[in-house]
Amino acid sequence: MIEVIQVKLREAGKILYFNSTGIKLKPGQSVIVETEYGLDYGEVISEKEVIDETPKEESVKKVVRVATKEDLNHIQENKNRLKEICDTCLKKIQERNLNMKLVEAEYSFDRSKLVFYFTSEERIDFRDLVKDLAHTFKARIELKQIGVRDEAKLLGGFGSCGRALCCAKFLKDFEPVTIKMAKEQSLPLNPSKISGVCGRLMCCLGYESETYHELLKDMPRVGSTYKSKEGSGKIIGVNPLKKTITVEFDEGYQKEFAIRK
Repeated sequence: MIEVIQVKLREAGKILYFNSTGIKLKPGQSVIVETEYGLDYGEVISEKEVIDETPKEESVKKVVRVATKEDLNHIQENKNRLKEICDTCLKKIQERNLNMKLVEAEYSFDRSKLVFYFTSEERIDFRDLVKDLAHTFKARIELKQIGVRDEAKLLGGFGSCGRALCCAKFLKDFEPVTIKMAKEQSLPLNPSKISGVCGRLMCCLGYESETYHELLKDMPRVGSTYKSKEGSGKIIGVNPLKKTITVEFDEGYQKEFAIRK
């Protein structure tokens, strides 16, 4: 049996399981971990789990230690170098006349690996660029083409709700989001109202969809007839969170009613 925890590598890296046997850890802590290419850093994002030690789990790398003050200073030094690194990468991109937009770069803890994130509307052959960068920085180079949602996750920001972007704050993966989800929440189908800063449908529509779906099971449908002490009217609006409906009567006036099981 071994203990494992989930760690998000660097600021935008993968979320992986690491062997944490014998080390006291809790979510939010910074840790130094083993990877295929050397030491790296990340943030603990889960509580410990105990699993059977099978051949599959033997490939799980280890947590080396909780990050020390010296480790955190080293990580900050790496981050401080990234602007200069990005500037150099941009020059190399221009020299190669590549149609790509550099978004961000990340250093591994031991500086053995550099990851560059970019967007492009076309497929890019960046093999020569990788050689240029590897020669310049003396490190293993990885270029990752990402989408607009990944770009928003990397750069962060605030949504129309005034809160930090869900993708940058806590979402692990991007799930499909459809216009049907916006309809279920009775939102205006105006792109500017239901799109995030990335220009795609807001992620919250997706992870809130199941809740709305369950709540709507107990609610009458828009367009159906509702009978009350004041007569019969047509349901023109449903609010599943408040458990209310808005009814329009023949006389032209509207009234909100609470719906209870």
